[in-house]
Amino acid sequence: MSRYTESVFKKARRYGFSILETGKEFSKGKKRTTAPGQHGSRRTKLSGYGQQMQEKQKVKFMYGLTERQFRNTYAKAKKIHGITGTNFLQQLESRLDNIVYRMGLSLTRQGARQLVSHGHILVNGKKLDIPSYTVKVGEQISVKEKMHKNDKLVEALASNASTVEFVKFDKSKMIGSFVRLPERKELNQEINEALIVEWYNRLIK
Repeated sequence: MSRYTESVFKKARRYGFSILETGKEFSKGKKRTTAPGQHGSRRTKLSGYGQQMQEKQKVKFMYGLTERQFRNTYAKAKKIHGITGTNFLQQLESRLDNIVYRMGLSLTRQGARQLVSHGHILVNGKKLDIPSYTVKVGEQISVKEKMHKNDKLVEALASNASTVEFVKFDKSKMIGSFVRLPERKELNQEINEALIVEWYNRLIK
């Protein structure tokens, strides 16, 4: 399955959930009770199966992963000691494209993914153009010097909308680091990862 490239606004309305985590997808900051389209109908109550699938889909679109990437990340998280749901979210947050986003270098995860794939990001001083790379705690993330004055990057840093405590970034030096794994309370509280665990427990033994 290919990565979804259509409007995130439609997906946000479908799931009643801000894919961008900013709420910008909803007019006047309010969630709509209808599905996308001119004649969108009110959302019906989902079955347990439907709730699990919807939770999986909205988180998958939020992080911008393909179905295979999402499932493989879950399988990796399940092998780690601890709470599987929390491990899963931590694995998603540890992706290089997400760390770049969390450092405030892009207004969206899609933009952060492009920065990485176009070779503008360095890890421990070496170019790394693999968005799915799992950043290890303590690794240093920096921006190539030629990108320091890039308009979109400067705009993103000025907004500082995505900075979190588990990453650090020095705007003057364009260098940051992945300080630690995030705690569950620091991540999106609208996500019910237990539903995703239930979904995959039926598929992955």
